[in-house]
Amino acid sequence: MVTAARKIATYEDLFALPDHVVGEIVDGELHVSPRPSLQHARAAGGIFSDISGPFDRGRGGPGGWIFLPEPELHFLPDIVVPDVAGWKRERMPEMPQTPFTTIAPNWLCEVLSPSTARFDRGAKLAVYARAGVEHVWLVDPMVQLLEVLTLDAGTWRITQVFSGDAVVRAAPFDAVELELANFWAR
Repeated sequence: MVTAARKIATYEDLFALPDHVVGEIVDGELHVSPRPSLQHARAAGGIFSDISGPFDRGRGGPGGWIFLPEPELHFLPDIVVPDVAGWKRERMPEMPQTPFTTIAPNWLCEVLSPSTARFDRGAKLAVYARAGVEHVWLVDPMVQLLEVLTLDAGTWRITQVFSGDAVVRAAPFDAVELELANFWAR
């Protein structure tokens, strides 16, 4: 019996997708997700807003970072789009003049939704570990939960878990208190 060879997804496959979806390529497979819900977008926006002031702009915090919402990351052959990502300025001293980057962020955040949680927790975490991302936040706005993962010898460890409306110091941004209520604001 002859089995048809699986088609390896290409960058061109991403361009062929309609605008109302997000496409990513992991392990040669094209993954297509719907655009995030407004609650998802609100959580990602709250996180971006709360950490970029003190850590990117240095307002009330140490500065020294660059943050981007939904950057396209090329860790060939994988192409992924986290909800928010951050680079220490030593790792990315200047913004590339391209629509994507191959520089692995030091930190990134995935806001979980029912349609993406399995992919975010599974295949994408494996990609991030291979790329050397040091910290990942998994945020679930439905249950108001923040999990902080730290890469340790190639394996993810959950190092902090926060929930509800707590005021927290979450690695790697523990120099400043963050109000989780801002992430879930309705």
